[in-house]
Amino acid sequence: MRIIFMGTPDFAVPTLDALVAAGHNVVAAYSQPPRRAGRGKALTPSPVQCRAEQLGIEGRTPVSLKDAAVQAEFAALDADVAVVAAYGLLLPRAVLDAPRLGCLNVHGSLLPRWRGAAPIQRAILAGDAETGVGIMQMEAGLDTGPVRLEQRTWIGVRTAGELTEALAEIGAELMVKVLSDPDAYPPIAQSTEGVTYAPKIEKTEARLDFTLPAIDLERRVQAFAPAPGAFFEVKGERIRLIRSKAIDRWSGFHEVPGLLIDLHDAKTSWGKSDRPRSTFVVSCGEGYLLLNVLQRPGKSAMRAEDVFRGFESAIGQHIG
Repeated sequence: MRIIFMGTPDFAVPTLDALVAAGHNVVAAYSQPPRRAGRGKALTPSPVQCRAEQLGIEGRTPVSLKDAAVQAEFAALDADVAVVAAYGLLLPRAVLDAPRLGCLNVHGSLLPRWRGAAPIQRAILAGDAETGVGIMQMEAGLDTGPVRLEQRTWIGVRTAGELTEALAEIGAELMVKVLSDPDAYPPIAQSTEGVTYAPKIEKTEARLDFTLPAIDLERRVQAFAPAPGAFFEVKGERIRLIRSKAIDRWSGFHEVPGLLIDLHDAKTSWGKSDRPRSTFVVSCGEGYLLLNVLQRPGKSAMRAEDVFRGFESAIGQHIG
């Protein structure tokens, strides 16, 4: 097929690669314009733009698709279909209708659950046991279009980053399958029940609030890895929490939230066989959060024991 590809982050790259490997003619790759990144704040092209250049595909980075001239250039490509994967810009009706088969989207959830910008992170935050990816026929509404094909997967203990990689590969396979015979995968309307929305993740959500239940904080750590990265502060220093575990079996203390406790110094009900690997926990609104892997600014990720050697005076104190 003659395809226009539209995507921006790493999540979209496997689909672009799969289309090329399947022998499709990708006539252009649209992505968001380069952004300033890094310490030098240099303009940096998106992962899709970089990959398109490597593949010899024309890259286009309009600021918006609302301009009539941009829409005319899009239509002039005379595509059979536009394939969209985390593009990040609104597609006007003129763009949706231009390709012969319309626009197909790789969406990282089991629609209609988690329509919107951050479906993978929101599924983790909500404690969903499973998620998935679907190939949706796009329409004017926010992820309201009918779904042609989907596949489920367990979330487990995977971080948002790990889950994103897995769903990206699944989505690429599904898209190639649908395009191999579109008539074999007719669009099926989404259910009107079970609709939820996945708003964009705000950086303010990444700060851990120890008045919340420990299970909620465990999910935040999982959902915000690798970015924006869940964190708390110790003596004014921001510490990222990379791996954690909510525990409720331990009854050694009943403290107000935010107390940093070293299990070596606490009289606990843990037996030798079930004592956790890390010895540091923080009391929460409900339960305790076990601190496994942390990262200080400018340092590599380390075990909690290694990090708190530099903060011995914080043990037994409240952090946040």
